[in-house]
Amino acid sequence: MREIFILSPLSQFEVSSLIGLNAPILGYLNITVTNLALYSCFILFIVLGFHLYGNNESKIIPNNWSISLESIYASINTMVREQIGSQSEIFLPFIYALFFFILIGNLISNIPYSFAVTASGVVSLGLSITIFIGVTILALSKHGIRFFSFFIPVGTPLALVPLLVLIELVSYLARSVSLGVRLFANIVAGHTLLKILSTYLFKLFSGSLIVAIITLIPFAIFLALIGLEIAVSLIQAFVFTLLVCSYLRDAIELH
Repeated sequence: MREIFILSPLSQFEVSSLIGLNAPILGYLNITVTNLALYSCFILFIVLGFHLYGNNESKIIPNNWSISLESIYASINTMVREQIGSQSEIFLPFIYALFFFILIGNLISNIPYSFAVTASGVVSLGLSITIFIGVTILALSKHGIRFFSFFIPVGTPLALVPLLVLIELVSYLARSVSLGVRLFANIVAGHTLLKILSTYLFKLFSGSLIVAIITLIPFAIFLALIGLEIAVSLIQAFVFTLLVCSYLRDAIELH
């Protein structure tokens, strides 16, 4: 029962096993369901449920959620068109799904004692490295050997080519981790701050009546920080998808 019910808000960053099965099949087979897998399924079901609820095919007048989904779709479509260009239609479903996965994962992590999927290095770095590999394969398939001209700025003196190629290569490879680290660091930092503040506020409220009344002032600031953390959840989902669009544009246009 310890693994199912998280005992500390900071435990939402720990991947733990919920159900394990060991079977003598194909030599030795181990099947484990972790809290990461469980919450990832939750995110999938929530995203699908919201979109099914917002379906307008059988409704004459759309509900508020349908209008919200259409607005989000229009915003993402505009962002993808502006960032990627004429070939944006191919990548729009991927960007749209990626945005909702990160957004719902961020929002769920704000619920006390839940699991922060996007604050897991396996997820954030896994997404970052997978997208980096996909973008690189796209660039190589589209441009072939001309892709390597990406690492040599136009007009570079011949003597500086080795140094600049090394710098550009390191900068390019850094994309594979910077995208995930940015998401991971922002979510972990915000949740850790809220954990520390909530612990001190709980101790203050548990004291005398006068101290509890005075604590209402920092408690109001704490509520404002919760609102800020919810806003960060939306901003980080937008920033992540925006950077993915810029990487796709670089792969297509070699800029």
